[in-house]
Amino acid sequence: MLDSDRLNDLYMQLGQHAAEDVVCRALEEMAARLSHIEKSYLAGDWDDLRKNARGLGAIADQLGITVLAQVARDVKTCVEAADPVATAATIARLMRVGESSLTEVWDMQDI
Repeated sequence: MLDSDRLNDLYMQLGQHAAEDVVCRALEEMAARLSHIEKSYLAGDWDDLRKNARGLGAIADQLGITVLAQVARDVKTCVEAADPVATAATIARLMRVGESSLTEVWDMQDI
C-alpha cells in the first residue's frame, strides 16, 4: 500500500525536520480532502467531488501511497462516467483505504 522508497527519498532530500513537516501537512490535507469528498458526495456536488478526488490522488501519489492514489483516480473516473452505483462503491473503498493509509504513514513516521 505504501511505497516506502518514495517516502524515504523525501526524507533524504529534505532532511528529517523538513520532511516531517511536509508529511504532516500532507496527511492533514489528505484527511481534510477525504472528509470533503464524503460531504460532497452526500450533497451531490459531483464537480467538487471530482476535483477533491483528483487532488487527493496527486497528494497520495507524491507520498508514495499508491493504492490510495489509484482509488482516488477510480472515484474521479466513476464521477466523470456519471455512474452513481460505481461512485458509491469507490467512495466507500476510498474511505477504507484512506483511513488505513493515513494510519500506515503516521505509524511509519514514528519508526
